[in-house]
Amino acid sequence: MSCLKPYEPLNTLKPIAEDVWIVDGPKISMRYVVGSLPFTTRMTVLRLSDGGLVLHSPTPLTEELAAAVSELGEIRTLLAPNKLHYWWIGDWKARFPDATAYAAPGVAEAARQRFSGFEAEITTAPLEWGKEIACLPLVGGFMTELELFHRPSATLVLTDMVENFQAERITCPHLRLLMRLGGVMDPAGSTPRDLRLTFFGRRGAAGHAAKEMLAWRPERVLLAHGRCYLDDGEAELARALRWLL
Repeated sequence: MSCLKPYEPLNTLKPIAEDVWIVDGPKISMRYVVGSLPFTTRMTVLRLSDGGLVLHSPTPLTEELAAAVSELGEIRTLLAPNKLHYWWIGDWKARFPDATAYAAPGVAEAARQRFSGFEAEITTAPLEWGKEIACLPLVGGFMTELELFHRPSATLVLTDMVENFQAERITCPHLRLLMRLGGVMDPAGSTPRDLRLTFFGRRGAAGHAAKEMLAWRPERVLLAHGRCYLDDGEAELARALRWLL
């Protein structure tokens, strides 16, 4: 029995703001202590003013999706924003070999048995993103996550730093309980409590990063897991990260 309903339609571009789209993908199972947990997947597509595209945390490639994304512009960047979000990078790289595959610190090692073609590890925005997309590394003991801010649309793109699962999409009571205990239930989504532990000894730097994200004054916050905050982004971000502030 499936415990988590995906965000249909899948593999379909969904406009969020000017030059910003998301694509909801299928569920994926992640190992967790004993057994595994289901997670929905989501890609964000950002378009630069010159038509170049940045694909953040790519979902599974289908020819229909590849064609639809290609119509938006030239796919130039494939980004694995943390070491849990790289699974389909290799498929997109094979289909679009001229795109540059960037990895957050630690991703290349985690992904080496599935994909070894990352051109570079980054912690700051590559030059080709110009001033349109800012990149902020949030460093924890378990992983470093790259947070993106698309300046023209005031859109913040997070990965696992904030999760926001909707109760009506969780069909198994035990999973609903785990998500509630983890502090990641809509509308009060936040940083998973287990992930917070990785900032032990690093909370000062993490708090500084959180304040920097708030200084961007995001209008919306896109998440990899759960309902995105399409309104009141700055207030939602402050609430979700208040444990760091």
